[in-house]
Amino acid sequence: MKFGVVVFPGSNCDRDMQDALQYDLNKEVIMLWHKNKSLEGLSTNDCIVLPGGFSYGDYLRCGAIARFSPMMQSVIDFANKGGKVLGVCNGFQVLCESGLLPGVLLQNAHQQFVCKNIFIKNEITGTLKIPVAHGDGRYFANDNILDELQKNNQIIFNYCDENGNINTASNPNGAARNIAGICNKTRNVFGMMPHPERATSQTLNNIDGIKVFKYLGLN
Repeated sequence: MKFGVVVFPGSNCDRDMQDALQYDLNKEVIMLWHKNKSLEGLSTNDCIVLPGGFSYGDYLRCGAIARFSPMMQSVIDFANKGGKVLGVCNGFQVLCESGLLPGVLLQNAHQQFVCKNIFIKNEITGTLKIPVAHGDGRYFANDNILDELQKNNQIIFNYCDENGNINTASNPNGAARNIAGICNKTRNVFGMMPHPERATSQTLNNIDGIKVFKYLGLN
């Protein structure tokens, strides 16, 4: 599996993602410029990543302008054909703005930027320590959408404490139902606020991010 990492003006985690994929996961990575439409030979057996940052400065609304870049139309077509797409932090926001994932990311409930290690979990991975860094990471959707996400097992990660307890105290941004990440119904488009690419190196004493990529089938 090859990876394409999209670079928007304002992306600041694109090289972090590239390094994690290339050096820690031994993957071939192609950088994709937002003004281009070509996916540089990537097939639906590969994966496109929308990295974290502040695409277009978040001047209108997080991810709202990036959604209209030429590259995003190619990404949407790629996803609709079954190709895997992962959006991290700002990339998650772009996926929601583009309609590839339901819901929206709102300003953190405490109205402060949060940057720290947190814990997330699901039934397969167990509890993982992954960093977050965002000011607009509060996942929100109406109750009908939230119920559907739960019914279809589309919630890929919930915020929890170190012991795996899902509670208000372990929620870093006030996200609905402690949601840290979701996927689409066909399970080929994934979005999450925590940064797995920042937890793939023994040098940083944390490789839980590798377990995230493995769980998503991106290893």
